[in-house]
Amino acid sequence: MLLELFELLLNRFGYQHWWPADNWFEVCIGAILTQNTAWNNVEKAIFNLKELDYLSPEKINSYDMEILKTALKPAGFYNQKADRLKLLSKFIIGVGGFNSLSALSVDALRDKLLSLRGIGKETADSMILYAFNKPIFVVDAYTKRLFFRLGFIDSEKVDYDFLRLKVEEVFPKETELLKEFHALIVRQCKEFCRKKPLCKGCPLYSDCKFDGKGRD
Repeated sequence: MLLELFELLLNRFGYQHWWPADNWFEVCIGAILTQNTAWNNVEKAIFNLKELDYLSPEKINSYDMEILKTALKPAGFYNQKADRLKLLSKFIIGVGGFNSLSALSVDALRDKLLSLRGIGKETADSMILYAFNKPIFVVDAYTKRLFFRLGFIDSEKVDYDFLRLKVEEVFPKETELLKEFHALIVRQCKEFCRKKPLCKGCPLYSDCKFDGKGRD
């Protein structure tokens, strides 16, 4: 089912080429900044960081906190997010940087990321997949909504890791496919499978089991 879903979405939307970033650390920054805000706000904050030449663990770790907070204001919760970026940067430096982290297995890397304050499963998995290019399926609210409406799961309140592992059991565990699948799910849910669905023209209309189907 899921590979067929992937192919349907790919045929409709094409390759999404996620994650939009210049380097691995920018992906990690984006994964934290996108918590509780829209991506266009994240882009504004990242632009500010680039203007300050802050896009490295060493610079974020050493530079003034108040300047960092000001740069992050467009992303919201800037006090909290500045603290989390400092914490992440210190951690990355302490373990020896990207190469040391990249040498870890998916599970070991995930455990280390999840041990950091403010990094939950979705954020950690986004970093693992898009920054470290390791195969893991990222679950978000869009995923739960779409899979529930297609009948793959019984509730949108399903446990994160239950759904992640359920997908990884049946979908090819290949990094680039997992990146595109996640990105295509987001695209589908932003355009059609919204909280109040826009069913007209939806590429998945015939397979949808949602009770509210047909509300345009």
